Amino acid sequence: MKKKHRKTLEAIFKRPTQAGISWIDIEALLISLGAAISEGRGSRVRIELNGEDAVFHRPHPEKETDKGAVASMRRFLENAGVKP
Repeated sequence: MKKKHRKTLEAIFKRPTQAGISWIDIEALLISLGAAISEGRGSRVRIELNGEDAVFHRPHPEKETDKGAVASMRRFLENAGVKP
């Protein structure tokens, strides 16, 4: 895992939950972990990782995620067996 991906993963698992993580960085992390990402309708993104499936919405018009999306991503990664 590249240093940038590791920093993104640590930011997702940081407590208290922080907002402002770039969605592009989160997608790059997921791809590096071997996730399958497919486009849904509108801003939806389907993600499959280690047998876990989830649907997220790309943030728009901003490019950074809010606290709720970061918390949801943390739960998804935990369920998929990914921890920093």
